[in-house]
Amino acid sequence: MSALHSADSFLLSLSRAFCSPLAVFIQIQGCVICLTLAIGWAFAAYVRKREINRIEDGIKGGNSFAFLCHDINELEHSNQVNLPRVSVVMPLKGFGEHNLHNWKSQITSLYGGPIEFLFVVESTEDPAYHAVSQLITEFKGDVDARVIVAGLSTTCSQKIHNQLVGVENMHKDSKYVLFLDDDVRFHPGSIGVLTTEMEKNPEIFIQTGYPLDLPSGTLGSYCIYEYHMMHADDFRHDNYGVVSGLRDGGYSDDMTLAAIAGAQKRLITSPPVAVFPHPIASDLTFSRYWNYLRKQTFVLESYISTVNWLMNRALFLTHFYLSWGFVAPYFMAMVHVAAALQIYIKGYSYGETTCTSGGLLLAIWLAICTFTELLSMWNLTRIEVQLCNILSPEAPKLSLDYYNWSMIFVAMLVDNFLYPISAFWSHFSQTINWSGIRYNLKNGKIHKIERNKDKGPEFTDLGGKHLYGKKAATPKASLLGSLGRSLAHWHQPKKYDV
Repeated sequence: MSALHSADSFLLSLSRAFCSPLAVFIQIQGCVICLTLAIGWAFAAYVRKREINRIEDGIKGGNSFAFLCHDINELEHSNQVNLPRVSVVMPLKGFGEHNLHNWKSQITSLYGGPIEFLFVVESTEDPAYHAVSQLITEFKGDVDARVIVAGLSTTCSQKIHNQLVGVENMHKDSKYVLFLDDDVRFHPGSIGVLTTEMEKNPEIFIQTGYPLDLPSGTLGSYCIYEYHMMHADDFRHDNYGVVSGLRDGGYSDDMTLAAIAGAQKRLITSPPVAVFPHPIASDLTFSRYWNYLRKQTFVLESYISTVNWLMNRALFLTHFYLSWGFVAPYFMAMVHVAAALQIYIKGYSYGETTCTSGGLLLAIWLAICTFTELLSMWNLTRIEVQLCNILSPEAPKLSLDYYNWSMIFVAMLVDNFLYPISAFWSHFSQTINWSGIRYNLKNGKIHKIERNKDKGPEFTDLGGKHLYGKKAATPKASLLGSLGRSLAHWHQPKKYDV
């Protein structure tokens, strides 16, 4: 029997170390995390599948507009004329390959009540200004839409500033205001569904939804896995400090409003149909994904109260623990499998290596749990794609062809490995570049805003939108993106025609 080489000895020693009680606990914990995610996704799939069945049953029962409302009698003119007025505020920044389709889906809503669309830009130099102005001209007389120039923000993020300027310009009779990001595609009946829910339960403070991300070919796009409706009077009268909380140093509208809702014990809900296609740029690079991740972790550094700060710290520590608790078992499993292969290839005996089969058994259990997790994710995505197709029958059909599941698995590992690193970076830097604007925090609030076109990025992170009028060169593919493509040769998903 051949003697152990130093590299083999190290590998087998590492495998034995990963069979210690602590290491076994970490690996079992990884299996539990996978199964917990699988159960959560299975429940979400059940809720959305139930909504699909309701729509299909309605259509079979003679309600051809079941994708718009449960009861076809709701479409009677006598009901439509009593619907409340809604103002849709859309802060814009830059212009990219998916924007026109997104904006068209938003302004061609089939909501039967009075509605206005307010597109808010920082300045007329923003590429979005001319593009959306042309779109509004195209639909002139059919929709109530206009562009508002907000100017530069000085006390909060530019997005929040644009939102608040939009609120100041909304119709005096608007009962609800819908803040809508420009990178999601709305369904024709979405505004009607949201308004109906708000009317049914006046206690709702915020109604929100989630994007169905459509990856577009790079590893970065697979690592990325966006709207809220509120009462207009909450902004007119600054109820619960909504306006002041956002205006005075606010960085993230979502986190700030969620903190206010928690402090005031107000209700946040999300209808089962609140799932919207979210196309990701076809030229997304890893560096842009990294800056996006930095923005997601940076929100934990902004807060409006001591309680909010404590909650953010708790989220920070929990995500840190669970992220690396998810990744570590896979590293250990790789070591166990590599050790077993070395024993088999080199002809070592288990007695000679004093290695047990326990590590390999743990790796097998992790593989089973991972398969269960990915199967549950695939099922949820399949149902959400089906739901989006039903809710937007006139739109190009979505397909699971957008997704490469081996790439998604790699992206899950990359995302969870990098999240704690990004969170620590955000914590110690207290600064972030968001769409060409650098924000600096102090005591949880923005205290300094820097703008420099020459030193800032030329594209937004996810949408790949050009931030300035002059079109820049297409970014080069990232190293990890190239590595991902070399590991798994797969066809490029279809793009939307824009």
